Amino acid sequence: MSEDEEYMKKLLEEAEELKVTGIIRKNEESVIAAVTGGIGYKSELKEYVINKINESEIAKEQKENQKINVFTGLEFSEDQKSFDYNSLSNEEKAYISSLNQEELADLMKTYSENSDATYEMNLNKLGIVNEEEPSGINMYPKDFESKEEIGRIIEEYNKKQRDDGKEENVITYSDLIGTMMNSVTAIIDIISYVLIAFVSVSLIVSSIMIGIITYISVLERIKEIGILRSIGASKKDISRVFNAETLIVGLTSGVLGIGITILICIPVNILIKGITGVSNIASLPIAGGLILIAISVILTVIAGLIPAKLAAKKDPVEALRTE
Repeated sequence: MSEDEEYMKKLLEEAEELKVTGIIRKNEESVIAAVTGGIGYKSELKEYVINKINESEIAKEQKENQKINVFTGLEFSEDQKSFDYNSLSNEEKAYISSLNQEELADLMKTYSENSDATYEMNLNKLGIVNEEEPSGINMYPKDFESKEEIGRIIEEYNKKQRDDGKEENVITYSDLIGTMMNSVTAIIDIISYVLIAFVSVSLIVSSIMIGIITYISVLERIKEIGILRSIGASKKDISRVFNAETLIVGLTSGVLGIGITILICIPVNILIKGITGVSNIASLPIAGGLILIAISVILTVIAGLIPAKLAAKKDPVEALRTE
């Protein structure tokens, strides 16, 4: 009937008026458009449409006659075989031979439509649905925590149904965001492991270099160690001097590193926003910066423990004689 212009005009004149309350579009800075085309409406309109369809004459007729195709007036074909002229009776062959070309084309079209049709397909075609038996439910959690909670509840329900032997009640669901996030997370984890490996090597090398530098400092200050010991400094005092120095070195280098990183983030963000349109992609959280500074201090102190211990063991008499 969509090609009947007069009929369509009549439908529009009798149609319900709907109010558009909003149009959704993606954020200008978003790189992924997750919103697909379509119209969203409230449950009241859905219920109105369902009831309107179920009250129509053709819908009532189809539900009352589950074996008859209301579009063709023929019974639904059970075997769904293709048209075979030889299988027709003589009366049917005589009737077909009496038809003109247009009537024959209509008959073949009707037969073709009926051969593939089923009761369930006709219900779907007419838009007849049962609210008690939905084909699917879409859920839109407000955040990732809610999404995880919904998944947990569904899994608990499915487990209970399987334990009770009610496999037909198990809910099959798809988590599109979860699937996408798992793929992205796997890639990010691989990259993170590689970077951690490089950083670990760098930390080991830097720790060794700090230990060497501290040891060289001990060798260059042997006479100073002897003077300190001769005026009453204990071995622990000498060890504390070098440990304090390494702590200061670690703290200073950590603060400098974090400061330089924060400054570098500014041009990096400007550059990335100019290329991709995404802002604030590079940032350093305050908690993360403090943790990195603490790691720097701990590593330098550990690297300087052995040289500090060697300095504390120096004999004061021999140290004073050293030039």
